[in-house]
Amino acid sequence: MSTAILTGPPVPGSSLEGDLRSLGFDVRSAADPSEAAKLLDEAPSGERVALVDPRFVGHLHSLRLGLTDPRFPAAAVPGAFTAQPEARGALHRVLRTAPAAGTPDAVAAALDAEGVAVQRPELGALVAAVPDGQVSRTEAEQAVAAVDEEAIRLRTAVKSRDGFFTTYCISPYSRYLARWCARRGFTPNQVTTASLITALIAAGCAATGTRGGYVAAGVLLLFSFVLDCTDGQLARYSLQYSTMGAWLDATFDRAKEYAYYAGLALGAIRGGDDVWALALGAMVLQTCRHVVDFSFNEANHDATGNTSPTAALSGKLDSVGWTVWVRRMIVLPIGERWAMIAVLTAVTTPRIVFYALLVGCAFAACYTTAGRVLRSLTRRATRTDRAAQALADLADSGPLAESVAATSRNGRAGGGFLAPVLAFVGGTILVVDALVNGGTWTFVGAAVLYAFFSGLAVRAPLKGALDWLVPPIFRIAEYCTILILAVKADVAGALPAAFGLVAAVAYHHYDTVYRIKGGTGAPPSWLVRAVGGHEGRTLLVAVLAALSSTLDFPLALTVLAVAVALVVLAESIRFWVSSGAPAVHDEGEPA
Repeated sequence: MSTAILTGPPVPGSSLEGDLRSLGFDVRSAADPSEAAKLLDEAPSGERVALVDPRFVGHLHSLRLGLTDPRFPAAAVPGAFTAQPEARGALHRVLRTAPAAGTPDAVAAALDAEGVAVQRPELGALVAAVPDGQVSRTEAEQAVAAVDEEAIRLRTAVKSRDGFFTTYCISPYSRYLARWCARRGFTPNQVTTASLITALIAAGCAATGTRGGYVAAGVLLLFSFVLDCTDGQLARYSLQYSTMGAWLDATFDRAKEYAYYAGLALGAIRGGDDVWALALGAMVLQTCRHVVDFSFNEANHDATGNTSPTAALSGKLDSVGWTVWVRRMIVLPIGERWAMIAVLTAVTTPRIVFYALLVGCAFAACYTTAGRVLRSLTRRATRTDRAAQALADLADSGPLAESVAATSRNGRAGGGFLAPVLAFVGGTILVVDALVNGGTWTFVGAAVLYAFFSGLAVRAPLKGALDWLVPPIFRIAEYCTILILAVKADVAGALPAAFGLVAAVAYHHYDTVYRIKGGTGAPPSWLVRAVGGHEGRTLLVAVLAALSSTLDFPLALTVLAVAVALVVLAESIRFWVSSGAPAVHDEGEPA
């Protein structure tokens, strides 16, 4: 229960108290700021409090947006202000030191003046007002009656930016499914879990290797995506954001898609066709696409002087409706990609599914990466220390690379193109030597050289125009090396074990991304050291491949995959269920 304090005499005939109670508030009244401060002191320290002007006239959803969103410590709409526990100290201070700041609007303005961030949600056509007299009040009430609150609530439950397939084939009805779930008390986390279970059942159907199984898998995969859209719409419809939801939302999409890849590979084996290499290649490509997205965005989202002729051209293209949809579709976002996978699963074979997936994602990766490189080369921007730290965290450097970086740093400043060039040279040596000498001690030497170049690449802050390419290069080098060594081993079970290892490592990298996006920083350094960093894991896999004549290589990869998965999952779960985890929810459709 939260506490809402009406700061003034009640207004006869007002439904405000009932509206606040329907939002979960215990409503009390205060005649002046000093009494409001006293009531605030009486409220339990761990709960949300709100100040509401009794003269408030507006939609219930306006109050919901202003007073119940859990993502913001302090928020306000005209006539109402709320503070979560972390902002209550500032609220108390304002009420005690500025007696005139007794109304919710005055409190919000005073906190703004002190530099406290007060969220003011975009209301659009929704009404929130504090009329002075009866005439103004009547006009405000008429404005409330003239607006269909529920229609706005349904429309804003859908992401403002989504792909073509999601926008026109899913959201027109999934928003109503979200409302149905809200009215029956279902939570977004429950819908997210249902989506995961549905996708896992789809993967199981695909693993049967029968035409009926493939058709059922395609249908279930599409239904899983409907539920995947519904959980976010339910969260926005009812403002049920949570730290657990952030973790589930951040990880389940990838778990569903990659489990489905594994199901297709198992089904193909039953039909006499081994496509594990294609499945692993698809997972590697998709994960590396995401790393490019995350790395570029983190490098540039808070840069100053962040302008570019290429970005200006993109903005002009966005003003032409059809180009927006074409550009969103050709990058094969999750909606289009899952629809393609589902349809091809039902009517073709797993091999064709993976061929289409690899070709489509490769084209999308080239298109988006080329555009971002061009933007970076033509952009005049000053990148921040925070961005450099985010790129360093995304690099996932282990003890070997850190040692090289520490011994060769010598106070060098970041910038230029040296970092991505060094990373590219090291990654090229590693991948080419894996193709030529993989499984030999010669390749172990190449892995050591890769660790050396990796350390040189991160010895200075990553503030150069193309330094955002460093983490993707490291991901490509590590993942492709595991794939190549598993293929060259040419023993049963090597590729499935490699698939599991890459999946475990990719989870660690996604977990790092969402911690950074939530503003809490990267995973603890002990975790990165415990799993070796990208260069340490690569060197270990190289040694295991060189010892394959004396040990069971697939078993060794499986043990390594399980060990990495247990360590990163345990720490990830501990973090995301803790009170310090951020309520991260994407408002744009991921690639």
